[in-house]
Amino acid sequence: MESLQRMGEKAKAAARILAAAQSAAKDRALTAVAAALRASVPAILAANAEDLAAGRAAGLTEGLLDRLALSQSRIEGMARGVEEVSLLADPVGRIDQGSTRPNGLQIYRVRVPLGVIGIIYEARPNVTADAAALCLKAGNAVILRGGKEAIRSNQAIAGCMRAAVEEAGLPADCIQLVEDTSRESANALMRLNGYLDVLIPRGGAGLIKAVVEQATVPVIETGTGNCHVYVDETADLDMAADIVYNAKTSRPSVCNAMETLLVHKDAAAAFLPAVGARLAEKQVELRGCPRTKEILGESVKPASEADYAAEFLDYILAVRVVDGLDQALEHIARYSSGHSECIVTGSYPNARRFEREVDAAAVYVNASTRFTDGGMFGYGAEIGISTQKLHARGPMGVEQLTSMKYVVRGDGQIRE
Repeated sequence: MESLQRMGEKAKAAARILAAAQSAAKDRALTAVAAALRASVPAILAANAEDLAAGRAAGLTEGLLDRLALSQSRIEGMARGVEEVSLLADPVGRIDQGSTRPNGLQIYRVRVPLGVIGIIYEARPNVTADAAALCLKAGNAVILRGGKEAIRSNQAIAGCMRAAVEEAGLPADCIQLVEDTSRESANALMRLNGYLDVLIPRGGAGLIKAVVEQATVPVIETGTGNCHVYVDETADLDMAADIVYNAKTSRPSVCNAMETLLVHKDAAAAFLPAVGARLAEKQVELRGCPRTKEILGESVKPASEADYAAEFLDYILAVRVVDGLDQALEHIARYSSGHSECIVTGSYPNARRFEREVDAAAVYVNASTRFTDGGMFGYGAEIGISTQKLHARGPMGVEQLTSMKYVVRGDGQIRE
C-alpha cells in the first residue's frame, strides 16, 4: 500500500503541472474522462454490485444503499456532469480586480488553484468522479479517500479516470485514491501537513465532526442537512404539498432533503391531513408535536428534542405546528444546520423577512430545498455544500476551489 506521504509528494508535483496547464488541455482531459466512464460502465457496475452485496450483508440502511448504488443512468449522469464541468469557464488566471495606484503601480487580483485538495467521503461513489473533475478544472490535484462501503466502485471509477487523464497528456497523479480504508488512513490524511492545502469532508455529521475536530490541515466544512420547510398561513396549500413531498421523498438520503416540517397553526388543520396522505404514499414516518398528533392522530409518533435536531437521511419527518413566523424562525435558528431552509408563503413581507433573518447557505421562497446542488445552480458538479462562512458557502463549484494572488507591476517604484 502506497504511503500517504508518497501520494502527497506525487500530488504536489502534479499540482504544479496543472496550475500551468492551459484551459484547452484540462478540457480535453475532462472530455476523455467522460468517454472513459461510459466505456467502463460494465466494470464499474460489476464493482458496485460487489459493494452493494457487502453492504447488505453488513446491514446498511436502505438510505445508505441508495447512496451507494450505481446504475447505467447514474454513471451516464456522472459522465454528463464531467462534460458540463469541461464547458464551464476556467476561473484560473481570471483577473477579479485591478487598479493603478497614484505611484503608477498596477495591482491585479488573479484567481489561482488551491493546490492539493483532500476529500474524505462516505458511501457515495459518484463523489469520486464529481470531485476529481471539479478539482482538475480548477487546476488542483486531488487525493480521494472514500468509505470502505464503496471501495471497489471507487477503484473502478478512479482507475478509468486516471488512465484517461494520462492519455490526454496530463499527469495521472492529479487524481489519486487512498485504497486503505482503515480509520488510520483517514486520520493520517487529516494530518498531511505540507502536502494538503485543504481537506474537505463530505458525509454525515459524525464524519464531518471528526474531521473538523481532528484535522491539522485547513478544512472546509461541508454541512449536514437538517433542512426545514415552513408553511405559513398564506401559503397555497396545493403548492406547499408538492414542495414538501418533493423535498422529503424525491431522494431522502441526500443532504438537501427536508427533515422538519413547520406549519402555521391556522393552516395546520387543512394542510396536515392532505400532506400526510401524500407522504403516506412513500410510507414516510411522521414524528410530531402534540398539536400535530391532535390533528393526525395515532399515526404520528411523538417527536423528541433529538428528532428536531436530526438529519434522518431516511423516510422519517419531524413535524411541528407553530404559532407564527416568529416561532418558526426561532425553531430554525435553534435546530438548523445552516444548509437549506424554505418558506412557502403568499405574503411578500413574510418572504422578505424569512430571506433576511434565516442564516443558511441557501434560503428558498416557494421552492423545494432539493435544488441546493451544484448542477442545479449552474456550477456543473459540486464538491459539497459548504455550511461555513470561510472561504466558501453553499454549493462548491470550480470557482470555490480557487484562491487568489496579487500581481503587482511596476517600472522601478521603491517605497520611501
